[in-house]
Amino acid sequence: MKLTPIFTPGAATLMTYTIRKATVDDIPIILHHRKAMFTDMGLDDLALIDAMEPPFVAWVSERIANDTYHGWLAVAPDGQVIGGAGLWVYEWIPSPLGPQVTRGYILNVYTEPGFRKQGIARRLVEEILAYCRARGLKIVLLHASEQGRPIYEALGFAQTNEMRIRLE
Repeated sequence: MKLTPIFTPGAATLMTYTIRKATVDDIPIILHHRKAMFTDMGLDDLALIDAMEPPFVAWVSERIANDTYHGWLAVAPDGQVIGGAGLWVYEWIPSPLGPQVTRGYILNVYTEPGFRKQGIARRLVEEILAYCRARGLKIVLLHASEQGRPIYEALGFAQTNEMRIRLE
């Protein structure tokens, strides 16, 4: 665990928080972050968000168990989880961009509203990038919200030419 100073809103002093790896016991907080993230990005259809819950819990449970989902949580001294981020390590086709058969995908980056604009999300993503470097992952992707884009760009992420279609 690393202690990192942050400024607490309304306080005159810095407090520290720790960053720790998430476990299967943290799935409820990971789910809370994911749901709140979509709400904060403007998805106001709560039925869609709620419908995601059972398949997401099954998905993240399986991937934590098989060591392909890794989560990091920022925890205040009182035990409150104030932010989190995840990494999904998945198989991909070797290409000229990278011959490796695994890539990293950063997801579920979220900071509780009272703790935003203090570098917590950036610290969590830096922790993930260090983990990826240590394991030889050469390509790491994510989808950025408007709020998150400046953080990711400052860390060196660049927009790509990905396209998407939604089949129904």
